[in-house]
Amino acid sequence: MSVLIVGSTALDSIKTPNAENPRLLGGSASHASVAASFFSPVKLVGVVGEDFPKKYVDLYRRHKIDLAGLQILPGKTFHWSGEYEINMNNRRTLLTELGVFENFTPHLPEAHKNSEFVLLANIAPALQHHVLDQMKRPKFVAADTMDLWLNIALNDLLRLLPRVDCFVLNDSEAHQLTKEDNVFLAMKKIHKLGPKYVIIKKGSHGSILSSPSGHFICPAFPLHDLCDPTGAGDSFVGGMMGYLATARGPIEKNFRRGMIYGSVVASYCCEGFGLNKTTKIKKSDIEKRVKELEKLTKF
Repeated sequence: MSVLIVGSTALDSIKTPNAENPRLLGGSASHASVAASFFSPVKLVGVVGEDFPKKYVDLYRRHKIDLAGLQILPGKTFHWSGEYEINMNNRRTLLTELGVFENFTPHLPEAHKNSEFVLLANIAPALQHHVLDQMKRPKFVAADTMDLWLNIALNDLLRLLPRVDCFVLNDSEAHQLTKEDNVFLAMKKIHKLGPKYVIIKKGSHGSILSSPSGHFICPAFPLHDLCDPTGAGDSFVGGMMGYLATARGPIEKNFRRGMIYGSVVASYCCEGFGLNKTTKIKKSDIEKRVKELEKLTKF
């Protein structure tokens, strides 16, 4: 089965203590779509401007990503510029130019409305609602978010949560939403807002799942050389959704392994700027790291 992914498509200019790379392919939908494409067909819905480089369109196509839902409008592509501190955990935004993304309204091609697996990547909750209003009978819907929407669109987000199966956020956002410092208490509160599955991302410390079958602590793959963490969270959830869409059996049975695959794809994302490393790996590379991670965590 294919995965429908709706989110931002952007040009990222990234600066770290060691290097600087301008106008890389970025955005939540880009990272998630490439990650999911290792496991399943992907339908990307987003918007870019007339300045969007053809080489990035070709990159999408090399990963066999369906671009029927990618709008190309007069104007400039969403451009974000950020700088990381030496520990790579802290970054500051230097520039945000929304361009055509400012007035983005996701319109789904007719064939996309039947998609069974849907990832609402990090965009405004009102747009995530708009996507679900166009869907027919999705089997599994996951939604990601960020602190901005908790600050300026909380009511829209709270209305969204009963409509999704899986809600993904990081630990600081979980605290912001629930006022709980303990992630397990926070997840319990989030379940009461609607989602059957809750995933709290903890960066280099992995992620935690709360589901009907209990909790699962998913480790991050240990890296010796961290280059750029931009897009790692999107790669994680994209890889997980791609795996779930093609794995046999019930979703509950495959969820934990799906998170492991997502974690491994995210590790490759962190080893290069933007999507530079992720787009150069093969499925066999992912399988190799999954086996290594199994050895590291088995006892």
